[in-house]
Order: sequence, then structure tokens, then C-alpha cells
Amino acid sequence: MAGPLAGVRILDCTTVVLGPWAAQQLGDLGADVIKIEPPEGDTTRVLGPARNPGMAAFYLGCNRSKRSIVLDLKQDAGRKALFKLAETADVFMHNYRPDPARRLGVEYEKFEKINPRLVYLATYGYRAAGPMGPKAAYDDIIQAGSGLASLQSVVAGQPRFLPTIVADKTSSNGVVSALLAALFARERTGKGQSVEVPMFETLVSFVMVEHLYGETFKPALDTAGYKRVLNKERRPYPSKDGYFALLPYTDGHWKEFCTLVGRDDLAKDPRFQGMANRLKNVEQYYATLAGLCAQRTNAEWVELLKNSNVPHGPVNTLDDLFKDPQLNATGYWQEVEHPSEGKLRMPGIAPRFSKTPAEVTRLQPRLGEHSVEVLGEAGFTRAEIDAMLKSGATKTA
Repeated sequence: MAGPLAGVRILDCTTVVLGPWAAQQLGDLGADVIKIEPPEGDTTRVLGPARNPGMAAFYLGCNRSKRSIVLDLKQDAGRKALFKLAETADVFMHNYRPDPARRLGVEYEKFEKINPRLVYLATYGYRAAGPMGPKAAYDDIIQAGSGLASLQSVVAGQPRFLPTIVADKTSSNGVVSALLAALFARERTGKGQSVEVPMFETLVSFVMVEHLYGETFKPALDTAGYKRVLNKERRPYPSKDGYFALLPYTDGHWKEFCTLVGRDDLAKDPRFQGMANRLKNVEQYYATLAGLCAQRTNAEWVELLKNSNVPHGPVNTLDDLFKDPQLNATGYWQEVEHPSEGKLRMPGIAPRFSKTPAEVTRLQPRLGEHSVEVLGEAGFTRAEIDAMLKSGATKTA
């Protein structure tokens, strides 16, 4: 059964993570994603462990459910091929900053003339209209500029980056939702459009969901920053044999938790009666949870809370995730046999659809693996393709 995006063709001219991971998600949903790479390939092809050159772990994590074609867009023949592909495509996405995009000759106006129904998505560091628009940006720079790094001062004593590329991946999800919205609008209007997804503004929106806080109001009723999470005691608590996560959040959770641990006095404590009071006294609230957590082992906590509504759970390491009972019970981890890379482990597709199931449609392509195939589908003759191979405008695996 075809996925929900079956019949949608996407030209993915992005590199690294932000664009490629978004395009992979769209490919898992059934879109025909054509990954357009420069002759040297996506930079992630050389990042991390690899069995073969150009097929490193980082690349494998962001590029399944795609076909790969090499086009040298600095050559006229490469640009001509791109525009030919765009005639029948639904989406063209890239992560060139505005000035490099103009120098390459891949501005929206050119695509609009070729295919008015095309959705053209550009994703990069900052909104093009602002003073930072021309600047390059990577995950670290956006974490710093968005306020996210400074939030770590609460627990680390100084600004720190989260040990995951959260700016890239948050913006990647923004790309997916923006593209889906633009495709839906096209179905209503019959017209494509240009879409911009900037990392900086996207991550500021992400950070300020809860942290706008008192500055939501004009004049401000309090400072920015959600007090419950800006507390160094908000952490997994030491148990008798490790660490455990506890969060009796709602009033119902709190009452149930106090009963289970035999501390009905805490349920009646005026400091903790009602969510608003627990927030006002959040340091004492966390200290109380920490003291209680230390009285039991992880296994004892799991047994005590297993039939309750109190949110709780283990503190998994990365390696723990491979044997996590929830992930294994739902078939999240998949093992596949790649034709060139051998046996691989891949994460599953999180969303599930009852009538149009998502699935991994293709395993990760070698550089240029589908160049001849895709160009042939676009109407290029074998002689034209051979000429492009000879000039380096394209290449095959």
C-alpha cells in the first residue's frame, strides 16, 4: 500500500542534516525523493565510521528513501538538467544562502517560470530580510544565538551546547511541516510558492514556547524564563542503585504519588497543594522528590508505580535504547541488508497511518547511483547523458 505522499516528487538539493533529514522523512512517507549532490557528494558521506568510502554512518542516518543523482550546478549542463527535472517535480528544496543561490542561478523566479505549481523551499541560518541573512550558520551558532545555550548555565554554571544537533533537527521538522502546508495550499489553489525556513527564527520559536513567560505581557508581569525548568534540581534523582525520573505533575498525580509512598502529609502541605503552589515552591518540591527517590532502588520504583498514572521512567543511556522494551515491543529498531554496506540497523518511522502506512522505500544510495536512471526518466537521450558524464556535469556510482 502506498504511503500518504505517494506521487509527490521532491528534488532535494540540501546537504548535512537540516534538509536531508527532512527529505528522508518525506521519502519515508512515500514521496519520490531525488537527492541532488555535487560531484564530491554530501559532506556527511565522510563523517563517522564506514565500511566503504562515501557511506559513513552520519550520511546513512539522514538519506534513506531517496535516489541519488550527481549534478554539477556550476556547469550549464548541470543547471539545464536541474531545470528539466523541475518541470515535473512537486518540490525543490535547497539550503543555499540567498547570495550563493543567486550566483548558482537557482532563484525561485526561474523555477516559477518553468513550473508554476512547484513548491520552492529554501532553508538556511537566518531570515533573508534581516541583517544576518547573508551569514553562514551551523547548529552550534544557532544554539548560542537563540538563548538555548545560555539556559544550560542553570545546571552547568556557564553556557553549554546540548549534546545533540537540536537546531538542525528542530528546523528539519519545520521544513517538513512547511512543505506539507504548501503542498496542501497548492491542492486548494493550483499554485506553488516560495517558502523560507530559517534555523534561527525557528529555534527561537522553539525556545520561547515556555520561556517567554512573564514577557508574554506588556508591560511584563515577570521575567522571561519558565521557573520550573530553570532550576538546577530539575534532573533525574539518585536512587539506591542509579538514577530515576519522577514527575508527579498534575494535582491527581501528586495525590496518588503521596499515597503510594505513604506520605499523605505531603499531599496536605500548603506549599504543594495545587500546581501553582508547587511552581512557587519548586525548589522544595524537587528537593522532596529527590529525598524520596533515594529511599528505593530503580526496580522498586518501577514496581511501585507500574499501575499508577504517575509519570516515571528509567534514565537510559544510548546503548540502553537498543534493548528498551517499549522500542523493541513496537518493532522500532529495524535491521536491513544493504546491497553495498551489509547489515545495518535503522530507527523506525515514528508516525503510523492506518490506511497509507509509511515505510522505508529505498536504502541509502551511493553517490550518483541513480544519475543515469533519473536523467533518462527526464527525457535525456543516452548520448546527452554520456556527454554529461564525460564533462563531469554528472557521474555514476
